[in-house]
Amino acid sequence: MEANLEVDILVNSSLWKGQEDLLSSALAAAAQKMGKSGSVSLLLGDDAAIAELNQQFRNKAGPTNVLSFPPAPGAEPGFLGDIALAAETIVEQAQFQGKRFEHHASHLVVHGFLHLIGYDHEKPADAEIMEAREREILISLGIEDPYA
Repeated sequence: MEANLEVDILVNSSLWKGQEDLLSSALAAAAQKMGKSGSVSLLLGDDAAIAELNQQFRNKAGPTNVLSFPPAPGAEPGFLGDIALAAETIVEQAQFQGKRFEHHASHLVVHGFLHLIGYDHEKPADAEIMEAREREILISLGIEDPYA
């Protein structure tokens, strides 16, 4: 099956400048690898916006690197969900882990996409499966194993 993904991007932080195409490509690669078609909304936010979403929807204080929201019941057919990324948190994590910002952001958008289509990492066996999918997708983009 030929996967086709439409990505609607909203940018609300200058730290994301120039990253839109890269992240759209990462999402397209994930959709292709997983045989999914449809549309995804991507918020390239700042920590304040993501902290607000994290509090509102998960009842957790502060920002997190990525949030995924599967479509609500009755959503438009083919809509796979929303992904939100927190710029400052991802910059800080990338620096701490010695990774390029764009590689870490690509990893997290792929991670978020896999959550949208039903993957999780609550149990160790599920985490292994999800991480293997992430590695496969990222390698296809020329990005090193994020778990190495």
